[in-house]
Amino acid sequence: MVDSLQGTWKSISCENFEEYMKELGIRRASRKLGCLAKPTVTISTNGDVITIKTKSIFKNNEISFKLGEEFEETILGDHIAKSMVTLDDDCLIQVQDWDGKKTTVRRKLVDGKMVVESEVNSVTCTRTYERV
Repeated sequence: MVDSLQGTWKSISCENFEEYMKELGIRRASRKLGCLAKPTVTISTNGDVITIKTKSIFKNNEISFKLGEEFEETILGDHIAKSMVTLDDDCLIQVQDWDGKKTTVRRKLVDGKMVVESEVNSVTCTRTYERV
């Protein structure tokens, strides 16, 4: 499954991102800038280590992990989250816990496109990417 997600992907659509960021407590100005971003995501593997690099005009992020092993990552600028990524039903599922909050990010292939669903509380953002 991870093999089919490897490569570089560019954002082609985004739904409900501003509401998602609002639920995370991100300020209005940052939400507006975030909505303008059209990120590029690169997924690669080296043995059993998976790396996901996200680049945009707003910010860049990189995480490396092994499936099922907890790791720390910095999110939202300065928050340290405990994260874990698992594989379930052909979907990479990342759960982030920080400051009493929990975010779930699901990455999967749908009709040759990568669909990323990010959820916090009851708010879900869906971003669709096509292979570069």
